[in-house]
Amino acid sequence: MSGFPDSPRLTKGALASLDLANPVPIPKVIVFQYNPESLSRTLQAQGISGSAGVRTEAYRLKGPPSEKIDLEIEIDATDKLEHSDQNPTATTMGIYPQLSALELMIYPTTSLVLQNAAMLSAGTLEIIPPVGPFTLFIYGAKRILPVRLTDIKITEQDHDTNLNPIRAKVSLGLQVLTYADLDSSHLGYRLSIVNQVLKEAMASIGSVSDPSFGLSTNPGLG
Repeated sequence: MSGFPDSPRLTKGALASLDLANPVPIPKVIVFQYNPESLSRTLQAQGISGSAGVRTEAYRLKGPPSEKIDLEIEIDATDKLEHSDQNPTATTMGIYPQLSALELMIYPTTSLVLQNAAMLSAGTLEIIPPVGPFTLFIYGAKRILPVRLTDIKITEQDHDTNLNPIRAKVSLGLQVLTYADLDSSHLGYRLSIVNQVLKEAMASIGSVSDPSFGLSTNPGLG
């Protein structure tokens, strides 16, 4: 008998992208093979500039904070290569398909590129830059965030005899998008509002009902 039937089920993080211009957008989901060991989040307050010396403006905010998420994931085809008869893709391509799926999240589609090239050749003076896919960072039920993938750093660590990468570390930089960045009709706008409401509910629990973490909103408490 293998495994423990009563052990908790592991929730894996993922990135999902949708082409909202498609009448029936089909999500492309990249589930992390292994959850990252750590995740770094940087929040920068969006204060009102030029308010120095104006006491009534010191705490005024023009919107939600800017948030950047950095994480590192691993992709490994070693186990699949041990059972090559069951995993022909890993044998012939290694982890190229998984890396390509990540990289294409920051590429415009070739159809749009060729369409714009044809319009330029026809004499069109102004070409609107193509819109990338709508991307979600999914990290548990409480964290489904609209994001823009800002940078990808890929370190290929092992290759097969055909130089296909079979193991890699991938560092991802994600810019969280908020209702300040998106139109009110956009799906990401609504998701951002839901995430802030959820954050406010959790903050209420953490600051009132659970003082064990040493946090308190009462300045008189040590």
